[in-house]
Amino acid sequence: MSTTSGYTGDVRPGGPPDVRVLDRAVVAKRSVGPTDNAAYVVACRATGLRMLVDAAADASLLLELVEQVGEACPTGPLAVVVTTHRHRDHLGALADVVDATGARTAAGADDAEAIEGATGVEVTDPLLDGDVLALGELRLDVVHLRGHTPGSVALALVGAEDSGRSHLFTGDSLFPGGVGNTQGDPARFASLIGDVTARLFEQYGDDTWVYPGHGRDTTLGAERPHLAEWRARGW
Repeated sequence: MSTTSGYTGDVRPGGPPDVRVLDRAVVAKRSVGPTDNAAYVVACRATGLRMLVDAAADASLLLELVEQVGEACPTGPLAVVVTTHRHRDHLGALADVVDATGARTAAGADDAEAIEGATGVEVTDPLLDGDVLALGELRLDVVHLRGHTPGSVALALVGAEDSGRSHLFTGDSLFPGGVGNTQGDPARFASLIGDVTARLFEQYGDDTWVYPGHGRDTTLGAERPHLAEWRARGW
């Protein structure tokens, strides 16, 4: 387990988490399940309250992850599980995690019904673009990114570092090397690349850290020079 100085975001399925300690937050990443899903715990260092982003699989490992951030902040409950989008590989452990913790659940409003149907878990907090999720003294802004699914959302953790750097949890809407899969649908791709450009790249700085739903982390600065290339290739 590493902290700020050693954090890379490189994790492997079933392996140990990678943990970074920020001025006012802790972010922990773990890979779970057969499709190498990234799940994240965000914790408020002042209050100990925790958020899980994508209860993808392996509930026991995710519940361990909720506890492991306690080394860098006070002990606190899991307050909410956010599901970034409706695809089954991002919600396989949702019911078990909620049963074990009693946490609230949040997801994009346009994906909420599908998530409830797939899991039997009520989405208590349907999210719209511009909503704010409070986690103790932390603020996470909701960014609706239409295209991968109708209700896909990203979360922007702002104010967690004295430097002003933001941290984006993008689900399957933005990865190193491109936007999420739109199954070759030109309209869906146009929607997603448009939202990612206007709502992420035009709103946040190059130092913004990106935590995707699978694989390695990146920054907006590393990806920004390639936006025109992505748009031209159509995926």
